[in-house]
Amino acid sequence: MTEPRRGRPRTPLLSRESIVAATLQVIDAEGVAGVGMRSVARAIGVDAKSLYNHVDGKDGLLDAVAEHLLGGLVLPEPTGDACRDLRAIAQAFRARALAHPGAAPLVLTRQLSSLEGLAPVDAVLEVLLAAGASAQESVHLLRMLLATLIGTLLREVSAAPTFGGADGARRGALQASGLPAVVRTAPHLAEFDREAEFEYTVDLAVTAVLTRIDLQTAR
Repeated sequence: MTEPRRGRPRTPLLSRESIVAATLQVIDAEGVAGVGMRSVARAIGVDAKSLYNHVDGKDGLLDAVAEHLLGGLVLPEPTGDACRDLRAIAQAFRARALAHPGAAPLVLTRQLSSLEGLAPVDAVLEVLLAAGASAQESVHLLRMLLATLIGTLLREVSAAPTFGGADGARRGALQASGLPAVVRTAPHLAEFDREAEFEYTVDLAVTAVLTRIDLQTAR
């Protein structure tokens, strides 16, 4: 009977994909703050130094995750209806950001120059240009839309589970504040329907953008 060969255990196969998967594992367990070369290497079972052959430090890890998530973004086919197209892009962006809520801030805030990072930007600019906005105006409107979308999504993923809960505790605290406008609107301030808030925000932003384009083109 041949005895099994003994020696050093095999090193797990390293690739950018395996590193991204391990980084997401760390994020899901500890949040973005827990990401580091050592924590990711520990999740894979390798020495942290070996990661440098694939990513450039912690920023490289975070960019790789953001690119991975954006790379999975399924952009809708343009219909020629600017309102419908902008809303569809926003919905696709939200769906991808919420795929890993802990990693959502990376998708929303990392400034990427890769194809994955620029594809959503290009899609929005195409719609704005086709709607009649100039190149310069399109960039201004793009930045406003992104700021609005990022703000509402960051609020959605970071809101505590009890925020807008049905137990009435928040409503009671608001009504007890003694501030007239807060007391008057307390029932609504105490509620937080994520889907409704997102729809309202996107609808308002898209309406403002298209109204702006109409005003500019009418001059």
